[in-house]
Amino acid sequence: MTMEKQVPNVTFRTRARDESIPGPNPYRWEDKTTDDYFRGKRVVLFSLPGAFTPTCSTFQLPDFENHYAEFQKKGIDEIYCISVNDAFVMNAWGKAQGLKNVKLIPDGSGEFTRKMGMLVAKDNLGFGLRSWRYAAVINNGVVEKWFEEEGIADNCETDPYGVSSPQNILKWLKAPAVA
Repeated sequence: MTMEKQVPNVTFRTRARDESIPGPNPYRWEDKTTDDYFRGKRVVLFSLPGAFTPTCSTFQLPDFENHYAEFQKKGIDEIYCISVNDAFVMNAWGKAQGLKNVKLIPDGSGEFTRKMGMLVAKDNLGFGLRSWRYAAVINNGVVEKWFEEEGIADNCETDPYGVSSPQNILKWLKAPAVA
């Protein structure tokens, strides 16, 4: 898919660690905007149906984490994982996964995902509305390259994974530029 698509302007409700807050949950609410994540950077954004789900936790997120240095060598400033989950779930998943490099973006209401055209019903799995699996290379807020799994549909019986894998994106990044 070739397109000059600007990422939608959205405010994300995140939870930021704040050591000045006493107790077992030293986090405060922090609003982050699309500009905070994408302005002035070349990033990889990937989306998945849900935190703690099998493919996402076993392959997709760990593989992006493990290939982080290769992405940096190819001019990628950040790797973001977005999911239609709230900040509490995303923070717990990041902690459980031991993330050091990939940054998680909570799209709790699904607003960003909907505006990207990737919101699908997953009622057949008891999830409700979630993201279709995709990835993109985004340069200063503009989609440079789009990687969407085949068969986007509500209540899809399968969960395709391959097109949006880090290995496939790296293959594209490493390919010689065609003038």
